[in-house]
Amino acid sequence: MLRIGTRKSALALWQAERVQGWLRERGQACELVPMHTEGDRILDRSLAEIGGKGLFVKELEQALSEGRADLAVHSAKDVPYALPLGFALSAFPQREDPRDALVAPLAKTFANLPRGARVGTSSLRRAVQLLAERPDLTIVPVRGNVQTRLARATGAAVVRGGVERRPAEGDAQGPLDAVVLALAGLRRLGLEAQVTEVLAVELSLPAPGQGALAIEAIRGSAGFAATVPLDDAPTAQCVRAERA
Repeated sequence: MLRIGTRKSALALWQAERVQGWLRERGQACELVPMHTEGDRILDRSLAEIGGKGLFVKELEQALSEGRADLAVHSAKDVPYALPLGFALSAFPQREDPRDALVAPLAKTFANLPRGARVGTSSLRRAVQLLAERPDLTIVPVRGNVQTRLARATGAAVVRGGVERRPAEGDAQGPLDAVVLALAGLRRLGLEAQVTEVLAVELSLPAPGQGALAIEAIRGSAGFAATVPLDDAPTAQCVRAERA
């Protein structure tokens, strides 16, 4: 029985369940081992302040090292370039669309966002690129799972010219005119209908590995051997080049 380490968010569980399904199709018994990571627990500071995206990976790697899991499923964009000694990325399954998506209930498109619009994102990369095109925008750091970030825009009381500036219930920062998220995550959770525009890569270049899954295991282990066949060669070639 292989144990699949995964974060507990809805998106992470969807991804791990997909890998579990592929393994079962190959006759491999497996179960999920969900766990919280430090990146999931600390939501009041930006990722840059608390150590970067590697915080979503560290606890899963520790579970592999301690023998509590045989493999771990990550979003490829969250995996640091340098892996612990003896660890390897055994497979990059077929990739989803890597582009970023805009959710703007009123404006609909990036070009139509009102001057000074409040745009939420958890990514410094996205913030810098959006401000390069529209320095008038107000970028608001937004942490949390996909549904939490999405609600900051879709749950807003929309009025002409933008969203109401009154704070939303339980949210002192108030609602947003738009949020920018990875299109892949929205598709995987069945939330693509919320997308009002898929952003061109010339406007928002995706992170290395965005839209792809990465399966990590200790080299030579049963988890490594079982997941190597799940690798999609074109995806692996692209993601490894992007990570280089």
